[in-house]
Amino acid sequence: MKGAAGSPYAITDYYDVNPYLADNPSERMAEFDALVQRTHSHALKVILDFVPNHVSRDNVNFGRDDDSSVHWKAENDFYYYPGQELSLPVDFVPANGFDAPYWEYPARATGNNCFCANPSVNDWFETVKLNYSAFHTPTWDKMLDILCFWAERGVDGFRCDMVELVPQEFLTWIISEMKRRYPSLIFIAEVYGKDAYHSYLNNVGFDCLYDKSGLYDILHAIVHHNVHEDHMPVELWCSAKRITGNWQYLGDLQEGMLNFMENHDELRLASDNFAVRASNGFAALAVSLLLNNAPFLLYSGQEVGERGMDEEGYSGRDGRSTIFDWWKSRSQTVLWNHIHRLSELDEKDKIILDKYLSLLNLARTNCFSTGATYDLCFCNVSSPGFDPDRHFAFLRYDDKSCYLVVCNFACHDSHVTIDIPIRGTSRTVDVPAFDCYIEQL
Repeated sequence: MKGAAGSPYAITDYYDVNPYLADNPSERMAEFDALVQRTHSHALKVILDFVPNHVSRDNVNFGRDDDSSVHWKAENDFYYYPGQELSLPVDFVPANGFDAPYWEYPARATGNNCFCANPSVNDWFETVKLNYSAFHTPTWDKMLDILCFWAERGVDGFRCDMVELVPQEFLTWIISEMKRRYPSLIFIAEVYGKDAYHSYLNNVGFDCLYDKSGLYDILHAIVHHNVHEDHMPVELWCSAKRITGNWQYLGDLQEGMLNFMENHDELRLASDNFAVRASNGFAALAVSLLLNNAPFLLYSGQEVGERGMDEEGYSGRDGRSTIFDWWKSRSQTVLWNHIHRLSELDEKDKIILDKYLSLLNLARTNCFSTGATYDLCFCNVSSPGFDPDRHFAFLRYDDKSCYLVVCNFACHDSHVTIDIPIRGTSRTVDVPAFDCYIEQL
């Protein structure tokens, strides 16, 4: 296993809840049902992480009827290597109560499309690749039954992991079939190829997609450059001009994106390898939250500046929060104490949380949740104090209100004049380093 707790993306049983998550493991399904009911009672929804591409090597739902004497067969759930024993890069002992190292014969292909019997340490060696064939097979029906099982328990949607490794034909079919049975279900795709955005939204049927390779990567590059290398010349890859480029590229796909500044795969915003401090990410947060009508993903602890700089077992001190080991992060303690009124937030935590609360609440207003966007950068290239590589300005408006948002990615405070042609006016504003200025016009 990877780490003491194991990977949550190596599913052993799709019809069960991990006993580790329950107060009383023998009552874990009842506890899950209560969680769903409690969540719905607060006008919230429950979205599960659905992993369709790969399973744990000791998964109990797939492969029981496979013909393992052949490498590939349409009806098989897995890809096999007849006559070859699996050779793992580390001692792999499954959490099944046995001390003997894991043994697999014949070997099966590994989850990240590693088609061999000896995956490397950089492969997802704790997982097995599922075979979907090019047409409808029993594997498809098994996955449909799994999703129906959770939808029947009140789950409102699914975040679908690594969909680019799964045939689009299967995804199109299962989303269509699930929405026919449960019309209000939401499907979110983890997608990296921007050229595939249109297909996954309009052909496959996802409700929204990670804009990882678009807005996230752009904001990461801008913030990282200005925090760590501000003395260096600004090249296009780390210029605020790219925000406009991505906005134009997406066009009418904007509302189908899922914006974020953190998730379990990415660096913590406040880590040494990204923005160093949570406050250095305020300008990027404002763009990600307020630029378009896309939903926003908030990763637990981000709102109080979790840094992910602990030495966390398998994942190490890498600026991310571990998903492989038992660990209690600082942010968990801060949030727990704050929610349960056991202690007051210190001033630094309060500043960060208050900033997140103000921007999150603003993002929920009609002007920002359903209104239009007007990019002001093209008409301010020569405006006093405006640096097109480090400043980004835009309007959000509807028929009732209009807001000006000016984001400063520079490591120094900026005094900027912004021309607003559609209002026939201008504003001269002071914007703190790495922060934003917001005004209702």
